[in-house]
Amino acid sequence: MERPFTSPRMLGKTGLSVSAIALGSSYGIAGRDIERAFDHGVNTFLYGSLRRAGFAQGVRALAQHRDEIVVATQTYSRVGFLMKPFLRAALRSLGTDYVDILGLAWWNDVPSRRIWDSALALRERGLVRHLMVSCHHRPSFEAFLKNEPCEAWMLRYNASHPGAESEVFPLVSENPASRPGILAFTATRWGSLLDPKLMPEGEPTPRASDCYRFALTEPRVDTVITGPKNGSELDEAIAAMERGPMSADELAWMKRVGAAVKNAGNHGRTMGLIDRLSGWFRPPKQLRA
Repeated sequence: MERPFTSPRMLGKTGLSVSAIALGSSYGIAGRDIERAFDHGVNTFLYGSLRRAGFAQGVRALAQHRDEIVVATQTYSRVGFLMKPFLRAALRSLGTDYVDILGLAWWNDVPSRRIWDSALALRERGLVRHLMVSCHHRPSFEAFLKNEPCEAWMLRYNASHPGAESEVFPLVSENPASRPGILAFTATRWGSLLDPKLMPEGEPTPRASDCYRFALTEPRVDTVITGPKNGSELDEAIAAMERGPMSADELAWMKRVGAAVKNAGNHGRTMGLIDRLSGWFRPPKQLRA
């Protein structure tokens, strides 16, 4: 049964109640727009790769609703003892004593035992409630499934990169209570799915809300991360919640557009470079803490 996008949904076995759209901090949304998003049903906020002060200010303004919102942050640390000061800095900025989710960012295979132990120590101290891993390398998710501390997955999924449909989603149940929570990112493929110049002949250009709806129509995706730069982009993200799941015809259209965009000239080569960098970012096992 399709889940409505305007209703809260369970983030997998974390048990957290999240909105279909999660706001990320990296692109500029800030202040009162954060509060406005909350008024429209957005309760999930990722203080992510770029920790912008205006975003933190907006989350702090929701302090009286702390039990109703889900706050996440990320660490790219490959050295376990650096996690705590990075997390403490985030907590000070956000004005909270804990984060609901700590994401171990950009791991393309299972993090080392020391990394897990450092993250688990933060959870034991009450600074973190749940642990998540983000990954670009889809075959690694089977190993994450066997890793008990990993309660949520953050993965790339969009109409140009639908590989999770065959490599990741079949690993887990549609029942959120029995699987890791799943957060999808790069729903617009860094904006390329919105570029009229990349559209196949005769096909309309998707709106950003179409890209979010595409990802959210997959029953195993609990929330989609968006990084609006301003209020109008936030409005479009909220529209995805209001427009709801895609029909079979809409999904087929998005797949046609996605395939064309992926194969489009120079932009495709640029995105290929980004994909290769995600692999290069993975340090050799012997260098990890």
